[in-house]
Amino acid sequence: MAAARWLHWGAWLLLLAGPAASSSSWAGPAGEGSGGGARAAAAAAGRGRESDPGGAQADEQPPHQPHDSSYGTFASEFYDLRFLSDEGYPFPTAPPVDPFAKIRVDDCGKTKGCFRYGKPGCNAETCDYFLSYRRIGADIEFELSAETDGWVAVGFSSDKKMGGDDVMACVHDDNGRVRIHHFYNVGQWAKEIQRNPARDEEGVFENSRVTCRFKRPVKVPRDETIVDLHLSWYYLFAWGPAIQGSITRHDIDSPPVSERVVSIYKYEDIFMPSAAYQTFSSPFCLLLIVAFTFYLLMGTP
Repeated sequence: MAAARWLHWGAWLLLLAGPAASSSSWAGPAGEGSGGGARAAAAAAGRGRESDPGGAQADEQPPHQPHDSSYGTFASEFYDLRFLSDEGYPFPTAPPVDPFAKIRVDDCGKTKGCFRYGKPGCNAETCDYFLSYRRIGADIEFELSAETDGWVAVGFSSDKKMGGDDVMACVHDDNGRVRIHHFYNVGQWAKEIQRNPARDEEGVFENSRVTCRFKRPVKVPRDETIVDLHLSWYYLFAWGPAIQGSITRHDIDSPPVSERVVSIYKYEDIFMPSAAYQTFSSPFCLLLIVAFTFYLLMGTP
């Protein structure tokens, strides 16, 4: 009987101690067991605020959620890294590159000097060779164009022959670019010179033509390979193919040359017929054409 009574009282003690024991055994930083105590404390605090509304307003603070804040920061950084950096949204786009401005020929003989070689009435896009020049402050701006996929050049010479000449050439390389090179004629061979007076250069290869524009100073320090353009020179005109960005022999055996020395202070529009048109425009050829026409009109006796 005594043993039964002790077992009965022990069961009641375990039953009464069960919730407390369970609560203490599962307590942790964010455990389920601490939820009951937290809810009880919150309820007690609520009752305290009901009895003292002024104190409740003073003590009330927004809930702190470190996990949500950390996740938001991570999500923001991940979005910036993945979507903004890779796709380039926050970076400004580069300004568009201006296309090559076409060479104007209606200014020839007025605000710039021009040389045309080819078919009568041709322009910068149809002549076999075209060159223009004009003064801009202390510089001379040149425009060159020729029907070729290699290079187009102008040489400044003290005579009408190749040799000892200062040459500026626009060369179309294998990468599709047109670059300005400086050469010095040694006899019939063009030697490239590292000192290049060209600046503000631009060029394009379109419609089977190399076209370029650049400036070079009117006066330069004394140099054997660079002439002063304020002096008058014969202009040598040439163009031809290029191999891997290197110029080769010009297209025609006798490239055109200005009939007289050229002064940059005098703007002229000079046309030179190409070989095909020179044949039909020669005096002897014209005489033959007249004689043949007269023969046809008069008939045979």
